[in-house]
Amino acid sequence: MAESGKCNLHHHDHLPSRRAFVKTSTAAALGLLGAWAAKPETAAAQEGPAALTREARDKMTADQILTKWKEGNLRFREGRKLERDFLAEQKATAAGQFPAGVLLSCIDSRAPAEIFFNLGMGDVFNARIAGNIENPDILGSMEFATKLAGAKVILVLGHSACGAVAGAIANAKLGNLTQLLAKIQPAIKATTYSGDRSAGNAEFVDAVARKNVELTMANIRKHSSVIAELEKAGAVRIAGSFYDLKTGAVEFFA
Repeated sequence: MAESGKCNLHHHDHLPSRRAFVKTSTAAALGLLGAWAAKPETAAAQEGPAALTREARDKMTADQILTKWKEGNLRFREGRKLERDFLAEQKATAAGQFPAGVLLSCIDSRAPAEIFFNLGMGDVFNARIAGNIENPDILGSMEFATKLAGAKVILVLGHSACGAVAGAIANAKLGNLTQLLAKIQPAIKATTYSGDRSAGNAEFVDAVARKNVELTMANIRKHSSVIAELEKAGAVRIAGSFYDLKTGAVEFFA
């Protein structure tokens, strides 16, 4: 009896220990399983697209660069954009930059081109000015970006519901803004439109914004012999586009 009792006591002493072991082992296994399952996603997020190198940029044609931007915009609209490790890109581009193109876009806060083209640091030069118009300083920046830095595309990017265009249509006056809006006046006159030609007509505002992109492209060629020569030699392509604030889509029309 004594031995039997001793044996039983010994047996019961081990039961909690075994249960604890099973419980601990199960928790550990689940923890490892969870970590393993999360690892691919985390690793993918950390890796992300590599920063653009000189070699990669130089291999691309202007058409391929524009195609890349179009694909990026499609990913943006479909909610499947490439996740970027901006800290890694910052470190990778600190010693040098090799952007593929130049964007001339508006300062509108709703039209951040790098985001809706799903681009990263070092991918593109972006000159932003109200109404995406050109001037000597913008042209000088573009000449640096193309002739000296090697960018192959100049993309003029207008957008819907542009306040600068609407202001020009309304003939608004305000300090230095007055002379900026004056540069959009030729686009108003050149826009063929049979309806209400007022700033309150969103359709007319967008029509003028599109025409403004076309005239800005022509002005870049007209006022920069450096860029005009690069385009003639096939080293640079000048294109136009229009971003729709409502849909997030970019329309390429030149």
